[in-house]
Amino acid sequence: MTIEERMEYAAKRKREMNCCQAVLVAFADVLGIDEARLMRLGSGFGSGMGTMEGTCGALVGGIMVSSLTAEPGTAMKNSRAIMSRFSGLSGATICRDLKGVETGKVLCSCEDCVRNAVLAVSETL
Repeated sequence: MTIEERMEYAAKRKREMNCCQAVLVAFADVLGIDEARLMRLGSGFGSGMGTMEGTCGALVGGIMVSSLTAEPGTAMKNSRAIMSRFSGLSGATICRDLKGVETGKVLCSCEDCVRNAVLAVSETL
């Protein structure tokens, strides 16, 4: 699957699940973990960890993917790179900021957050 196909697959799956889950299941083939287990793993991380106050679920899912596939000793470096890339693409890393809860200006849709997380992870893997 190309990066673009993986991004679109994740965005499509977002319609059925939360952002974290959509990113995780988009990498099921890379992770070698069944979709049901990935759905459970990501279930508490949607909507900014359930409150919109936390980190975007798509970004959390991307860092989970990276951590599960990282070479020993590289997970933290990869996380920093993914977070920086995601922030640059999306405009923020916190769910409520991305959704414009206080400003009324949406910086990035959930589907685009999912796409951006997949892209950032794919560039890091």
